[in-house]
Amino acid sequence: MIEDGLTPPYYAVIFTTILTNDLSGYDDMAKRMEELAKQQEGYLGIESARSQLGITVSYWRSLNAITQWKNNLLHIEARRKGREQWYKQYELRICKVEREYGFKKEQ
Repeated sequence: MIEDGLTPPYYAVIFTTILTNDLSGYDDMAKRMEELAKQQEGYLGIESARSQLGITVSYWRSLNAITQWKNNLLHIEARRKGREQWYKQYELRICKVEREYGFKKEQ
């Protein structure tokens, strides 16, 4: 699903991963993190595509909201588990979105 209807300026956290072969528990944790993120103040939405190269983009109202999400205890545990088990490599980028546009074909 593509998040639309967001009003700039806002922030995008881009999380790109290359996964290991040991993904036990990964899907459950990813779902838990998405549900938990939705409960955080300043959360605006998420887009994700997971395969050999995973890309998840979450949207936030402020840098402070991103920091609070980073400091969430369950999120800290998920990151630890990711480094130990699920990820061969990851990069995280935080960007300020100042302008956006899109297209949606009507059915």
